[in-house]
Amino acid sequence: MQKKTKVALITIGSIIALGVIAAIAVPPIYSNFVSRNAADRPSVTASSGDSSSEGSSSDSGSDYAGTWNIKTGSEAGYRLNEVLNGTDVVVTGRTSDVTGTLTIDDDNKTLSAAEIEVDVTTIKTDNDRRDNYFRTNTVNTAENPKGTFKLTKPVTLKEELTGSAVVTAEVTGDLTLNGVTKEVTLNVDVAKKGSNIQVAGVIPITFADYNIEAPSLGFVSVEPTGDVEFQLLANK
Repeated sequence: MQKKTKVALITIGSIIALGVIAAIAVPPIYSNFVSRNAADRPSVTASSGDSSSEGSSSDSGSDYAGTWNIKTGSEAGYRLNEVLNGTDVVVTGRTSDVTGTLTIDDDNKTLSAAEIEVDVTTIKTDNDRRDNYFRTNTVNTAENPKGTFKLTKPVTLKEELTGSAVVTAEVTGDLTLNGVTKEVTLNVDVAKKGSNIQVAGVIPITFADYNIEAPSLGFVSVEPTGDVEFQLLANK
């Protein structure tokens, strides 16, 4: 066999070997990289944040009754699973462009109203190309730039909101995404932190229910279900 032929065969073999190694090794590496960047699940932490003793007037029902405005420090977004050459990759998108109100009645145990609005056009992941695809191909943000949630049934909390514990409640409301509104039921955690109220929750969704087409681009595909997540901070 001529020397040039041997060199060519060796070169081709090396390229094929590198391709096989890349196909095996790259997905786990990419998975580990993206998973480290995935945002934590939303959560709340109970803390009175002041020097007053428990049960004092500063922690009474009257402090909670009324309308609370969602403020800076809130965020919302999504969590989904991408599959890269058979490897699961967790992807989270987040935005701090969240507005709305929460209303608590005088009994200190009833969440009587809640309206949340999210600017979907500002949701970002760790990848600009993914974000552009999300805004133009996955969700029609040009026509539906906002996602909303509106409480449809008053919620009686199992425990009185006092600032010393996290209270969990089941809530029902209308979730609007991509111009489609569906009734959803979910658990939320509520707690006081200083002069603020925190609320956190996760809403499991099926993308097709909201006319959202889960991307499938050859070696990358997205599972047909995911989560809408929110972590809110509100004060009077």
